Amino acid sequence: MNDDAPTWWNLLDDQAQTVAQMITRVLQKPIRELGPEQARALLNTASPAEPLTPLDHVEQLTVPTRAGSIRARLYRADSAGAKGNSPALVYLHGGGFVLGTLDGADELCRAIAAGSGWTVVSLDYRLAPENPYPAALEDCVDAYAWLSRTASEFGIDPGYIAVGGDSAGGNLAAALCLYRRDEHSTLPVTQVLAYPAVDETFTASSWSEFADAPMLSAADARWFWEQYVGEHHSGGDHLAAPMRAESLRGLPPALILTAEVDPIRDDAEAYAAQLGRDGVPASLTRYAGVFHGFVTEIGAFAQAKQAIDEVCLHLREVRDGG
Repeated sequence: MNDDAPTWWNLLDDQAQTVAQMITRVLQKPIRELGPEQARALLNTASPAEPLTPLDHVEQLTVPTRAGSIRARLYRADSAGAKGNSPALVYLHGGGFVLGTLDGADELCRAIAAGSGWTVVSLDYRLAPENPYPAALEDCVDAYAWLSRTASEFGIDPGYIAVGGDSAGGNLAAALCLYRRDEHSTLPVTQVLAYPAVDETFTASSWSEFADAPMLSAADARWFWEQYVGEHHSGGDHLAAPMRAESLRGLPPALILTAEVDPIRDDAEAYAAQLGRDGVPASLTRYAGVFHGFVTEIGAFAQAKQAIDEVCLHLREVRDGG
């Protein structure tokens, strides 16, 4: 990298620098200038022909919602359910509410299922701008409720259902917990949030410090947000931006993971701190040397494996009552 490298460049480890350079070659223009269709064509990834984590049981599902139905994919390791119904994690992929597919989260869901012994149900919620807020959240709310009702049909323990997601999916997971709390419904047993997008103000220091970071720039993040909520959204809706909630009290325990070089970092860490102040057990880990999106990049970042191991340990401890 030349002398014009941004100040954060040396915070990235060698693997992250290599991947960042590759992203620069692939993305000739910022995502916001590509638009949804071209960005999807460039960035949505397909499942490899030979997955890194083979599982005997991967099932395609159709889930009813108020708007019709969505696709989902269920992952189960051999050991899950061997002693009866297994716990389950409902997983919500990232992609700025505009990008992302079941295939893009496939390796991550396989790794979590294999490492934790939990069944993982990944949701293909509707995307913006074709389906703006609250469409994606309604899909997640409805799918979670459906799974809670039908859990035993899939060998899932209805008393042990969690929710998780990365980036926009972390936003939806946090919002789902808030929705169910507000409706006095049974809560997920835990929420697993990887660099969740929880604030709509874009004022934390990391938004300027890492404004031009790899994968997600501050300007692209604002564009994603506008696609999700619309340009004329008045703001303040805690189900769109969970940090706007008057209180986080009564929410399920949380595991929150962040990346060192990420404009979202400070918002996500502030959310973890606010959960703690409101009496919600919240564990936070910042992964050094990497940028936004690292958790799903299995094989590209050593930190991805470390993060997945942390998630799996957390889920096992939740199941064991630890």
